[in-house]
Amino acid sequence: MAERDKRDIRCIVLKPGDSVAVLPEGGKAGECLSGTGVVLREDIPAGHKAALRSVLRGEPVIKYGHPMGRATMNIVPGEKVHVHNVESALRAEWDMTWTPSGAAFRELSVPVPVFAGYAREQGAPGIRNELWIIPLVGCVNDYLKFLADGYSPPSWIERIRVLSHPYGCSQLGDDLDRTAAVLEGLARNPCAAGVVVAGLGCENLRRVFMETRLSDLRKVRFFSLQEAEDDRRLLYGLLDGLAEAAPRARTEFPLSDVTIGVKCGGSDGFSGLSANPLAGEVADMMCAWGGRVVATEIPEMFGAEDVLASRIADGEVFRAFAGTIRWFRDYYDAHNQPVYENPSPGNRDGGITTLEEKSLGAVNKCGSSPVTDVLAMGAQAVRRGVSVLFGPGNDLISSTVMAAGGAQVILFTTGRGTPYSTVVPTIKISSNTALYNRKRGWIDFDAGPLLSGADRSETARALVSLIAETASGRLTRNEENRCGEIAIFKDGVTL
Repeated sequence: MAERDKRDIRCIVLKPGDSVAVLPEGGKAGECLSGTGVVLREDIPAGHKAALRSVLRGEPVIKYGHPMGRATMNIVPGEKVHVHNVESALRAEWDMTWTPSGAAFRELSVPVPVFAGYAREQGAPGIRNELWIIPLVGCVNDYLKFLADGYSPPSWIERIRVLSHPYGCSQLGDDLDRTAAVLEGLARNPCAAGVVVAGLGCENLRRVFMETRLSDLRKVRFFSLQEAEDDRRLLYGLLDGLAEAAPRARTEFPLSDVTIGVKCGGSDGFSGLSANPLAGEVADMMCAWGGRVVATEIPEMFGAEDVLASRIADGEVFRAFAGTIRWFRDYYDAHNQPVYENPSPGNRDGGITTLEEKSLGAVNKCGSSPVTDVLAMGAQAVRRGVSVLFGPGNDLISSTVMAAGGAQVILFTTGRGTPYSTVVPTIKISSNTALYNRKRGWIDFDAGPLLSGADRSETARALVSLIAETASGRLTRNEENRCGEIAIFKDGVTL
C-alpha cells in the first residue's frame, strides 16, 4: 500500500450513534477516516458518505441522529453509502406523534443590532423603499412593464417593480383563493412603500374582491385598464401620490423588527453540515432578540416532521402542522406520486441520498427555537419564534410564499448555486467555498469555512452583521443582478 494511502483523512460525524460519516474532501480506497479506525474500501467523492459500522439489509441508516433511510443490502464499514445501497423508508401510510421537548428561546448577552430602515405608517419598518405594481391577471404583465419603464420616480424611491405572474383568470376554487392570498400578502410586505394593484377588468380575480381584502391598507391604490381613458397618466398619477407619501430618509430600528425567511435550494452533501446549521444559528439569534423567522418547503420536511413537531408547545399549532404535512402527502397521493420522489438529480450528485436525509439537513436552517405558528399562504407572521408557512419545496414558489408572509430578508442556502431570488433581498449562502469562489456574482456569504473548523458563533455574528447592512440598504447579489420574480402555487383546473 502506498504511503499516501495510509494517511488519515478528515470526516464529519454529526451525532453520536450515526452509522455514516461525511467526507468533506473525499477519500481514496485504503485511506483511514480520522478518529474512527475505519479504512475506506473504495474511492468516495467529496460530500458523500462512508459507513462507520456494519448495517444489515433492511436496517435503518442513521445520520443527524435519525434514520435517513434503510439499507437495501448489507453494508460494511468503509463502503460508500448512497443510492446503490440505501432507499427511503417513507411510505404513503403515515402518522405523527407529538412529544413536546420544551424548546425555549435562547438567552443572549449580545444586544440586538440596529439597522437604518424606513418607518411605515402601518406595520413593521421597511428595509427597501420601493413601489410595487401588482397585476391582478397575467395578460397585463408586459403592458404594465412597458408603462413602468417610462416612469421616473423621485430620488427617495429605490425601485419600481412589476410583480408579474400568469394567473388571476381561468382559475377557480382553491387556486383563485391562493392567488388572491399571495398577492394580498405581497402587497403587505414592508419593502413596498406603496402598491398599485392593476387589473384588466374582466378577470376572475375581481378588483372589488381585492379591495375588500386590502381595505385596511392605506398604501394601496387600484385601477382597471379597461376603464382607464389614459393608462399612462392614470398609473403615473397613482405612483406619484404613493411616492409623495413615502418616507424620504432612513431611521434606526432594532434588527428584530425584520422578519427573516430561511430557504435552501440546489443543496449538496455539505448543505446540512455548514450553510443550513449556520442559518439556524442566526434564526435562533433573531428569535432570542424577539424576532420572527418563517420557513416553508413542506414536502422537504417529510421524514423530519417529528424534529419540528417536538418544538411545538401548543396543541392547536401542532394540529395545524400535522394537517399541513397531511395535505401535501395527500397531494402527492392524488397525483399518483410517491412521497419520497425527491431529492433532485443535482442533490444526489452532491451526496444527498434520500428525502429523509435531505429533510433532516433542511430543517437545520430553522434552528432550535420554538415553533409558534403554522400559517396559510399569504398570512402574516406575527408571533415571536418560527412560523411554518404552507408551501411546496419549489424555490420560486416557496420564496414567494415567505415574502407574502412578511419576510423582508431571505437566507437562501445552496451547495450547487442558483441565481434565482424573489422580490425581497435574498442573501445567498454557499455551503462550500468552491461554489463561493466560482459564483461570486451569485453568492453573498460563504459558510464553507465551517467545514474546516471555523467557529460557528463567530460566523453567525458575521452573517448577522451582513443582514443588518442589507437591511440598511446594502444591495444583495440578486438585487445587483436585477433578479426578482414571484411564482404562485397551482394544483387545479385551468378554464
